Amino acid sequence: MKELRTLYPSIEANFTDFIKVDDVHTIYYEESGNPNGHPVVFLHGGPGCGTAPSCRQFFDPEFYRIILFDQRGSGKSTPHANLTNNDTDSIICDMEKIREKLGIDKWLVFGGSWGSTLALSYALQHPDKTMGLVLRGIFLGRQEDIDWIYQEGGASNIFPDKWENFIKVIPEEERGDLITAYYKRLTSEDRATRVEAARAWSMWEGSIVTLHPNDDLVEDFGDEDYAISMATIECHFWMNNMFRDNMNYILDEADIIKDIPTHIAHGRYDMDCRFIGAYLLSKKLNNCTLDATITGHSSGEPEIVDSLVRATDRFKELFK
Repeated sequence: MKELRTLYPSIEANFTDFIKVDDVHTIYYEESGNPNGHPVVFLHGGPGCGTAPSCRQFFDPEFYRIILFDQRGSGKSTPHANLTNNDTDSIICDMEKIREKLGIDKWLVFGGSWGSTLALSYALQHPDKTMGLVLRGIFLGRQEDIDWIYQEGGASNIFPDKWENFIKVIPEEERGDLITAYYKRLTSEDRATRVEAARAWSMWEGSIVTLHPNDDLVEDFGDEDYAISMATIECHFWMNNMFRDNMNYILDEADIIKDIPTHIAHGRYDMDCRFIGAYLLSKKLNNCTLDATITGHSSGEPEIVDSLVRATDRFKELFK
């Protein structure tokens, strides 16, 4: 059995900054690693989760110029959990503003879960700026992908006990459309209502993202500020069909990115984002490695970490 790679040692940011991207949103971003190294941008999940210092550790800091940013309404970006002008294309525009402000011509794009959706969406719009893709836990954003998590008959069949906690805040007569029911509560003027819904939503997701149960992680997902941004922004995106007329656009337009070097790490037992999405995407790409790990969804799963760190190391050889 091969020895699993682990994260690179923790590092401090070279600098942190904010960029005002419109009349509402101010985006937090940072650089770490080698200021003259090969640029890589890290796209967090959710939407709404934000970044953490550990996100820097997927990359060799001597080789990579590591760019992290918190998407609209997430993490240190302000205003917190705000939904105004918060959509896929606006976040892609924010990426471009950060790239241009930092004087970066092209970069490696790294994203997991919703971050993989965003990475693919960015690459479809800016293939000339995308030198490669490192993706984890593919989420294609189709209606069936959303329904798997948030309607009865998908992940609810695997975690019926956890599902009970998710639906109990919604009256029975509203459970036929849980996204709409949750959206009403997550955008309520009453903070107690918002917090109750956000924690139930976020902790449901925390319950299904690891191969082995992790109660500590579930509690982390229940942190009030984290839960409010994650649940509110996610529900906002799902309510609006990912802000796409065609929710199958990633697969339908994949020919645009078929030759971009791509690595996908996806847990075969991922109960949050099903493996079929990664498999279908890989079949559309000419220059893709699909690593089916025996894990769940979380980026903290040891086999997922191994796959991603090995991928960023392999890309070093391509970029030299």
